[in-house]
Amino acid sequence: MTEKYKIYLSDDTKTRLINDAELFEFTKKDESVNLNAFLKTLIVNYFDRYRQDSESLLSSIKQDLTAITSISDKDAALLADKIVSTYIKADNFQSSKNSALTLTVSGSSYEILRIIENNMLKDTSLSQYLKDMFNSYLSIPRSEREAIIFKDTYEDITRALKEHRILSFTNTTSGDEKAYLVEPYIIAPSKEEQCNYLLCMDRSTRRPRTFRISRIRSVFVTSDSFPVNPDTQKELQEKAIRSPHSVSLTVQAVVRLNKYGVKKFKAITKNRPIVSKIEGDLYYFDWPELQLEEYFKRFGRDALVIEPASLKEKIKKFYYYGLREYNKGAIK
Repeated sequence: MTEKYKIYLSDDTKTRLINDAELFEFTKKDESVNLNAFLKTLIVNYFDRYRQDSESLLSSIKQDLTAITSISDKDAALLADKIVSTYIKADNFQSSKNSALTLTVSGSSYEILRIIENNMLKDTSLSQYLKDMFNSYLSIPRSEREAIIFKDTYEDITRALKEHRILSFTNTTSGDEKAYLVEPYIIAPSKEEQCNYLLCMDRSTRRPRTFRISRIRSVFVTSDSFPVNPDTQKELQEKAIRSPHSVSLTVQAVVRLNKYGVKKFKAITKNRPIVSKIEGDLYYFDWPELQLEEYFKRFGRDALVIEPASLKEKIKKFYYYGLREYNKGAIK
């Protein structure tokens, strides 16, 4: 059965939910963001945790109230509920306006909304309950939110890690889905806690690989196990700490930054490599080459790669082909 519900969200909450839906690649056929599909998944995967956390919070407040006052259990429960509603879940202090959103649900998401309507509302509306649930979800670090949205995938990978089972899945990084058979070693959040990555050994190439959890599809835990390689485990653990989104070759690099490059290095924090040492305008790195390449492409003339030659050549080609295309456009 399919049902439509009108809910009201602050513009700030709606924008942040859209950002998650976009990052986690919930899209329609025309590549626009599919917020409805994202919210259905959120409701199904987060409802139990939200309900349990809410009940636990109320119970803790009630116990504290009865422990320090002579208030009755009934009055303590009522006061605890009021405290949560007024000071914790209230969004009265948000300056953002509310806007209507039509939520279309079916299947599991419809059944959960029916459970909420029949059992959870008390003195609040369904719209307010969902708003509170969404705000609670948004209060969690994004890497944990990703684990909620891709709950089934995350649980399958976690089981494979514990049992040392070979994993089969498809991945959407390059646009087209490609099948992989891997030996999983670690799940690690990125440096900025934006996403989770599976670090593993590719069975076909026998090379380390990393996959963003939100881009993994059709996960299957096989019955085949694999022996954990201590050297591989150590290597991937080091990658997990430093740059889980990249398991490319680690190189010793030297980059010259002018005064504008130094400012950019301080300002551009996403995927910023850690400096080994600084000598004047020379910055030294012991970091994956691919990440260094992607990071310093954004600096233009304000960063000049001195070493290694392979990294220097890659960035030279990047600017060369970019300039060539711009010159073609100028001729037209």
